[in-house]
Amino acid sequence: MIKAKPFDYPYDGRLVPENTALVVIDLQQDFLSTTGYFARKGYDPSPLRAILPTVNRLIAAAREAGVAIIHTRQGYRADMADMTAYEKWRRKRAGLDGTDVLLRSGQGFQIVPEIDVDPHDIIVDKTCNSAFTYTDFELVLRAQGITHLMFSGCTTDVCVHTTLREACDRNFQCLTISDACASGDQKAHEAALHMVTVEDGVFGTLADSAAVIDGLSRLGDRREPTDD
Repeated sequence: MIKAKPFDYPYDGRLVPENTALVVIDLQQDFLSTTGYFARKGYDPSPLRAILPTVNRLIAAAREAGVAIIHTRQGYRADMADMTAYEKWRRKRAGLDGTDVLLRSGQGFQIVPEIDVDPHDIIVDKTCNSAFTYTDFELVLRAQGITHLMFSGCTTDVCVHTTLREACDRNFQCLTISDACASGDQKAHEAALHMVTVEDGVFGTLADSAAVIDGLSRLGDRREPTDD
């Protein structure tokens, strides 16, 4: 089990690598670069960049334990055919007209090079805050037999939390990794983490990366050796 609050994860003590995924939310250039969407909205991307080494350590530990790694990317079609009138209005209001910011055709859509993405990792592209909305995310999870999700990425209060809430409603067992998530608004980040633990874990459990890596290392010890 992984030491967590308000209870150790998972609640039944049955953490199985084949049923578990590390979800890495939206660590893209558009959110982490100094010229992307986040910076253009007036937020400092440095807190987001600060979690990258921690996320990479978690990715390495997950791979060693045999846990699936799922990355998400947020952005719209190049022709913006999937963008509503309200979203276009918000885009114009943010001064993004005529740019490729938050478009899948732009470089900013790509995951930052500092993050270790393996060809065997799963990538889910989305247009909304939740990775479940208008995507095949749930289909992929069910097809892979994944029942337990561990969340990292950005931003804690928006895309991470929205996906987390929907995952809980779909009866996935969820853990949020406190120091592997970040936001441009520290108060919102802290509030989002606190909300995980209210009502005795209404949105699952909360743990730091050290506890998660320790738990994953013990999972790796339990895996059966394979013939080379």
